[in-house]
Amino acid sequence: MKQIFLLWLCFLPVVVSAQNIKDLSEEEVLKDKDYIALQSETKPIKEKLKAIISEYNQAAQEKKNDPSYKAVVDSRYSAATKELTSALQSFISQHPNSYISLLVLNDLTDPNSGVDSPTLTKLYNGLSDPIKKTDLGETLQSRIITASRTAIGAVAPDFTQNDPSGKPVKLSDFRGKYVLIDFWASWCGPCRMENPSVVKAYAQFKDKNFEIIGVSLDVLNRRKAWLSAIENDKLTWTQVSDLQGWKNQVAHLYGVESIPQNFLIDPKGVIIAKDLRGENLFRMLSDILK
Repeated sequence: MKQIFLLWLCFLPVVVSAQNIKDLSEEEVLKDKDYIALQSETKPIKEKLKAIISEYNQAAQEKKNDPSYKAVVDSRYSAATKELTSALQSFISQHPNSYISLLVLNDLTDPNSGVDSPTLTKLYNGLSDPIKKTDLGETLQSRIITASRTAIGAVAPDFTQNDPSGKPVKLSDFRGKYVLIDFWASWCGPCRMENPSVVKAYAQFKDKNFEIIGVSLDVLNRRKAWLSAIENDKLTWTQVSDLQGWKNQVAHLYGVESIPQNFLIDPKGVIIAKDLRGENLFRMLSDILK
């Protein structure tokens, strides 16, 4: 079951940073009539999601291992999340001058929301100018532009960054191959846990016109840790970094706000998939690299 991280899917009150929206404090947001109305409207859907998750968690392991049961649960969960996402989009469209619409749209920019870049752009453009001019409104505009730049179907932004030996590596030099741009770091536990799957995928497909460029979000004083992680995890593909951590220029260019994260690019340089993990990575590569 795909985990969803939208704030509006949580079953606790939304926590809003007052410094992000200068015209509304956290307390004012929680008391806002639009916020209260939206919580009331979406409560039945969130309760439905909560019930599906609870049912699955309480099921016997044997039942969880049954593909047909899992398929039914996944289908129900997917339908409910789509229902919630649709309700949130309708709210934004119907309340263009509400700060709550801005907050909801901010959540919908999360990659896990499933909302595509054209829809995000359309929703943002429908907001009133005063809303767009808030601190969060301006930040959100930048985020949506970045999302559009790295949307599936877009040509991947080119970049150049040095490998561990100081040699410049340019993405466009890999044109003609399928390339996985893999954002990670030595200090990132989930990244290190995912690395064995990536190693396995590389071993299986590296001779089938497939390459990987690892982009590390390590920092200068952890250069040794970065190099050790490459060696210890047996990452034999191209590795690059400017050792600027979260200020890594490539990460900024691709709008990376969490890791691990990856982008799969076809031989023409077009982004064809994102955030491929474990079996999903194998399945995708198996389909395109027969």
